[in-house]
Amino acid sequence: MTWKTATVLVLFIVIAALIGLAIWFQRHGFSAREEPAWYEKTLARHARRIATPAGSKELKNPHPLTDEGLVEAREHWVTHCSTCHALDGSGNTTIGRNLYPKAPDMRDLDTQKLTDGEMFYIISNGVRFTGMPAWGGEDSPQSIWQLVGYIRRLPALSPEEKLLLEKLQRGETGEGKAAAPKTHTHAPGAPPHKH
Repeated sequence: MTWKTATVLVLFIVIAALIGLAIWFQRHGFSAREEPAWYEKTLARHARRIATPAGSKELKNPHPLTDEGLVEAREHWVTHCSTCHALDGSGNTTIGRNLYPKAPDMRDLDTQKLTDGEMFYIISNGVRFTGMPAWGGEDSPQSIWQLVGYIRRLPALSPEEKLLLEKLQRGETGEGKAAAPKTHTHAPGAPPHKH
């Protein structure tokens, strides 16, 4: 087989595959209700790894979770993250289940084995072609680092902590009273606001 014949054959196969793919998509469309195929999940994990700069992967959390930081991170989780990731981190919410790809289970080994720097980068910069927004323009770096520390706690939440999260979601303090909205800013220069 000559070089020209091989090139024409490869070109024909590629064109036929593209036509077949176009026909398949025309009949089936793009649905967020389908579970991503194994190769899509593998490609997404690989793309996330490639998209995270090497220097970010090596970053260590400079803000260990203190008692005060835990309170702030828990409140932040409830008001900003639990809509998609659920109070317990499972991703089992109306939005989380219906994203494509679905919101990851933050307690799962695939998430927990990410480095602190990778988590910080993902929260700060988001992940393209998913529902994960970039929070770096809204939240301070310290707030994001506290979330990283809080995400590390999700696999071992006690029943008492889960109950506290439910109360926070309802706007209650630990005593069952309505909590006063907390005024704070997220990023330098951002206007104060209440949750």
